[in-house]
Amino acid sequence: MNLLAVQEETIKLVKEVGAFIRKEAENFSYDKVEHKGFNDLVSYVDKTAEEKLVKGLSAILPEAGFITEEGTSSKKGEVYSWIIDPLDGTTNFVHGIPVYAVSVALQRNDEIVAGVVYEINRDECFHAVEGEKAYLNDKEISVSSAENVASSLIATGFPYNKFDKMDSYMSLLQHFMKNSHGLRRMGSAAVDLAYVACGRFEAFFEYDLNAWDVAAGAFIVRQAGGKVSDFKAGNNYIFGGEILATNALVYDEVYAQVKVKWN
Repeated sequence: MNLLAVQEETIKLVKEVGAFIRKEAENFSYDKVEHKGFNDLVSYVDKTAEEKLVKGLSAILPEAGFITEEGTSSKKGEVYSWIIDPLDGTTNFVHGIPVYAVSVALQRNDEIVAGVVYEINRDECFHAVEGEKAYLNDKEISVSSAENVASSLIATGFPYNKFDKMDSYMSLLQHFMKNSHGLRRMGSAAVDLAYVACGRFEAFFEYDLNAWDVAAGAFIVRQAGGKVSDFKAGNNYIFGGEILATNALVYDEVYAQVKVKWN
């Protein structure tokens, strides 16, 4: 398979879907929002965007299956699967906050081999394929060179409805508030990870996530020279519900706090 050719077609499709989302945002109203669960929002924009992605990706790679947020396709692939989030940052979208993205990853067996994150409002397309560097709008990117937390800007996210570990989480936030350049909560894990990949953030951590939130972004971080793990320093960060992504240089220092305050 020519992954670079697949990537080129995927980027074109993702940008088309992004243009649809951008257009819908102009006249979107909150009365079009549905609730999948407490604080878990969805709209016709998410669903239509996913339908467009499934149709387009099926044409690019007919044999591939899908792992999707909105359940548009349940097709299983023997080797390849697309992991897609049509609109990562839906809560931002419905409230008119311009931080949201389309996220598409290609999985071969148990490994991610390509990822695209398109931050719609800034027209920034982050992408990478197996064996190649990471790029932002075709310009090579890499993680930052900051060597310690004291020189780092750190991103995080908050759970929508799983609050049983909030004390541990608040302890982590308090530590990084006091010992870094600051904390940011963008509202889109895909964007957070893309920003780690291009050096805007030194680290990102969050729990209560799904594969479609992180698959593409985590892969791009790794291809940009970063280090990614779950909260136990293992590799179960795509399907395990928790992720720690860093520029690699600050990984040990950040993980030390996660290990003490979380585990």
